[in-house]
Amino acid sequence: MSLDDFRHTPLGDVGSTNTECLERARAGDPGSHWITATRQLEGRGRRGRPWTSEAGNLYASLLLIDAAPMEKLHSLPLAVAVAVKNAIQAVMPPGSHPVSIKWPNDILIAGRKCCGILLEGERLKSGHHALVIGCGINVALAPDHGLYPITSLRAEGAAASPEELFAHLFSSMAEALSVWNRGEGIAEIIRQWRASAGGIGQKITVNLPDRSISGRFDGIDEDGRLLLDIGAGTVQRIAAGDVFFG
Repeated sequence: MSLDDFRHTPLGDVGSTNTECLERARAGDPGSHWITATRQLEGRGRRGRPWTSEAGNLYASLLLIDAAPMEKLHSLPLAVAVAVKNAIQAVMPPGSHPVSIKWPNDILIAGRKCCGILLEGERLKSGHHALVIGCGINVALAPDHGLYPITSLRAEGAAASPEELFAHLFSSMAEALSVWNRGEGIAEIIRQWRASAGGIGQKITVNLPDRSISGRFDGIDEDGRLLLDIGAGTVQRIAAGDVFFG
């Protein structure tokens, strides 16, 4: 996908940029459409967690229609993480702490989370599939959501405005989606993801819906699943979970 394939609508206060995208999809929006907002009144994170969304940060969602065959969509979060990481890295000053990715798609600066990414999708009445990539990036503010250490780009020395950061995100997402190529380019996306991964070789705990598992983070497999070495020659492959270092 090229930059010319995407549109952008900036808004003021909205309930949620993800919700706005889904509503437009139901009304027939053809997709490749970015919605940004100054503030979200009903922002949300993974598993329905509330996401504080005051003015000063970047709230952006991208609507895609029929982004890929359903069996290929599992690798999209990795491509999104690469795009967001590259956008943030582009506005960081020389000598700043490194920007890294925590599986599957949390973005960290010096081990502190600076971004939330939420992918949501639904089958439309038309038969098409709508998928929304939501990104909430801490530019000026670092609201504490209680799960991980947090930071903001401003606290790490970046002077970029939300609008400037979005310009980089607009470009980097187009590039990452082009490389991903509807799931056909997963190998190159995984290579880029691994090059930016944080914590490989470290002890981690993965919280699953029914239990927690600890072990050594061995990276990801060819499908993007987390590889967790739990000892005795056993490596578990995990498709979804919340990761904590240490």
